[in-house]
Amino acid sequence: MDFYVYYKVAPDAAVALAPRVKLLQQQLAASHGVVTALKRRPGEQNGMQTWMEVYTGAPSDFAALLDLAVQQSGIAACANGGRHTEIFMDLEACA
Repeated sequence: MDFYVYYKVAPDAAVALAPRVKLLQQQLAASHGVVTALKRRPGEQNGMQTWMEVYTGAPSDFAALLDLAVQQSGIAACANGGRHTEIFMDLEACA
């Protein structure tokens, strides 16, 4: 399973938030074997940046693990309008 988490970030919060998200992703990669990426949409919309955290190869119980890790890290407070998660599976796994 692959998790895609997107949210809006105020530009003035971005500098402090990026290392916190990267640390969270490093911890999740080490403890759960997921491959991570942190992406940002080019430019800004309505004065906000759009960020996306990517977690590929996640175990079936990863949603709860991710939620707990985010709560413990405190990064959710920097997501303007909340964090939105989309989960995708390989086509073969869906059949």
